[in-house]
Amino acid sequence: MKKLILSLVIVLTTNTFFAQSVFDKFDGLDDVTTVIVNKKMFALLSKMDVKDKETQQYVNLIKKLDNLKVFVTQSDKRSDEMKAVADKYIKSSALEELMRMNEKGKSVKIYVKSGASDSQIKELLMFVEGGGKEESVLMSLIGNFDLDELSVLTDKMNLPGGDDLKKVSKGKK
Repeated sequence: MKKLILSLVIVLTTNTFFAQSVFDKFDGLDDVTTVIVNKKMFALLSKMDVKDKETQQYVNLIKKLDNLKVFVTQSDKRSDEMKAVADKYIKSSALEELMRMNEKGKSVKIYVKSGASDSQIKELLMFVEGGGKEESVLMSLIGNFDLDELSVLTDKMNLPGGDDLKKVSKGKK
């Protein structure tokens, strides 16, 4: 019985580790701009002394975040690779489609893993497939946050694809 439990723990731990690192293959590539913010950095940011309400909302949100990874490229080859990795991850991780949009040659797909309520999110994955000279953006956000709080995050961190996330958070109110 102990061996069964130990094996189960190892398998679950391995799957969790893989899920968190599946996009790391794009980190450090010359034709990919990468932004990675870990829980420790979010903890440091949450200690800011703030005066205004909007910044306080931002601080309250970042306390709920564990990991943010953003990969941006203009390379068609890298964009195709990102799309393939994202599609495979979506199928294997039980993410639900939240929104899909095509606009001016740009395809935006946003997937989530829900939390305790419909508006609570444990994980958000966004893939923006740029066409022509448009950038492709792959973003993974892990934590326990409310969908309505995303516009605050995108405003303060100036994230690529942030305008698309704003549309989602405003549309869900």
